[in-house]
Amino acid sequence: MLPNTYILLISLLSSFSPLIIATLNLTLPHQHPNPESVVQDLQRKLNVSVSRRQMLGVSEKDQTSCLTGNPIDDCWRCNLNWGSNRQQLADCGIGFGREALGGKGGQFYIVTDSSDKDAVNPTPGTLRHAVIQTEPLWIIFSTNMLIKLEQELIVNSFKTIDGRGANVHIVGGGCITLQFISNVIIHNIHIHHCVPSGHANVRSSPTHYGWRTLSDGDGISIYASTKIWIDHCSLSYCTDGLIDAIMGSTGITISNSYFSHHDEVMLLGHNDNYLPDSGMQVTIAFNHFGEALVQRMPRCRHGYFHVVNNDYTQWEMYAIGGSAKPTLNSQGNRYTAPSDFNAKEVTKRVETDEKEWTGWNWRTEGDMMVNGAFFVPSGEDLGLEYAKASSLEPRSAGFIDSLTVNAGVLGDNGDNSISVSYPGFNGGGGGGGEGGTTTTTTTGSSSAGMGSGNSNSEGDYFNMIFGSGAPPPPSTSIIFSFLIIIILNITFTTIDQGALLSL
Repeated sequence: MLPNTYILLISLLSSFSPLIIATLNLTLPHQHPNPESVVQDLQRKLNVSVSRRQMLGVSEKDQTSCLTGNPIDDCWRCNLNWGSNRQQLADCGIGFGREALGGKGGQFYIVTDSSDKDAVNPTPGTLRHAVIQTEPLWIIFSTNMLIKLEQELIVNSFKTIDGRGANVHIVGGGCITLQFISNVIIHNIHIHHCVPSGHANVRSSPTHYGWRTLSDGDGISIYASTKIWIDHCSLSYCTDGLIDAIMGSTGITISNSYFSHHDEVMLLGHNDNYLPDSGMQVTIAFNHFGEALVQRMPRCRHGYFHVVNNDYTQWEMYAIGGSAKPTLNSQGNRYTAPSDFNAKEVTKRVETDEKEWTGWNWRTEGDMMVNGAFFVPSGEDLGLEYAKASSLEPRSAGFIDSLTVNAGVLGDNGDNSISVSYPGFNGGGGGGGEGGTTTTTTTGSSSAGMGSGNSNSEGDYFNMIFGSGAPPPPSTSIIFSFLIIIILNITFTTIDQGALLSL
């Protein structure tokens, strides 16, 4: 059996020799060859926005102004007619996920039905029907919605889920899965109370559905996917991670989001032995890590991680953890330690001897340490980096209040007409007690900016906009690259099993 496996592997490898070279060099599709240049580009954009704010003399107390110094928000919120130009958002990305197009150039799809009755044959007008389509779509909502999923919501490439103008909550089975896809933007959505689902057929495209095993219950699960941008979301109360990215995913930005009420917040990397994750590159910017969080903000394995201008107001064990020699670049964050004397350290090298992690490149620059918090740097240029961080006035961290003032779903502190309570959980917004009953209230008619309607006609769900400008479908080279990774993984597993059987 094993010789046949070798023959098949060699045939496939020789067919895709250019891709094999890339794989063996542990590169991934869309992995940036110079991550430091991406960091510098983000800092340039940040400095421009902050300088504009200072030049115009915007008050720190003026939280309604679009000029917060946050380069993402200042890019689109300063346009008073953003509702008629929603797709401008796709031009506002920063960091490693800045190239995520989402549904830019495609049609608008208006979600008018909050139900999720059939994961194989979704009803037109539902979110599930929208996200499985093959063409680029900019998905918006006709009104406030609580969408209780029965199974994982498997999203296809080139989709934007845009919750602006409506109060949208996604809860239930599996929540959002991004698997073997690219170019997705998720913006302004509440995601919470996500639980495992599976042992069922779920549709992933108009022409394909397949059997799903039991999911972990992540809020957003990113699996072997690229060019992903998650912005202005509020995440809490999920069974496993709030956001997990694994299996060679890269080109990801997580920004302006609010995380609360969770243990293992964010996992970036499959396992310490999965070497393709060495190409993982993730930007974590302008987020607020809030109440009742324990650890993994994030927990990294292989790859490069830029953690910039986030506000850490609570953790119980540690804020940032890692193993398998990740590169961690921490800049301009505010770390507020808990009162527990044993949990003051921001960083944690997970199950790794100090002799190993002293060579890891973990940098701190301009970070603000509050209430006894301390960051333990490491790496080759430790002395230079530490001296630079110690002598540098934490000016960038001084703008944390304005940069993160709108973290989470926009307008979340205003009229919230949806309330959710589940047995065994506190309320969706952090209130309530144990053992509550399921209650759902949906009121108001907040327009999503592109009309609404309850008709079952297909024309009510789609509105054409610059259809000819839609981006091309994902390159087949991406698919082949992921295929090679999978083949190598399966083959090595088969060899290991064969070796065990021969013992």
